Amino acid sequence: MYTNPHDIVKSLLRTEKGTSLMVQNTYIFWVDRSANKIQIKKAVEEVYKVDVRNVNTMKVKGKPKRVRHKLGKTSSWKKAMVTLKQGDTIELATT
Repeated sequence: MYTNPHDIVKSLLRTEKGTSLMVQNTYIFWVDRSANKIQIKKAVEEVYKVDVRNVNTMKVKGKPKRVRHKLGKTSSWKKAMVTLKQGDTIELATT
């Protein structure tokens, strides 16, 4: 179904919680909504050249929003918490 691992792993989420989890060798990714844990594991290993120990996924529901008088909602999305094997890290560019 997926030919490119970048179709599965869209980006690394850099949040306060995600930064605190990096000490435990866990990283949070924004992933495709239809990808399963096995596909996410293979994609992260291929893109970042690391060994993945565990993958936890969760679906995040869109929130209702209002712009002026129009009602709407943000898109639902999926995130994955990926734990790497001891000694592996993902290098982050700091700006």
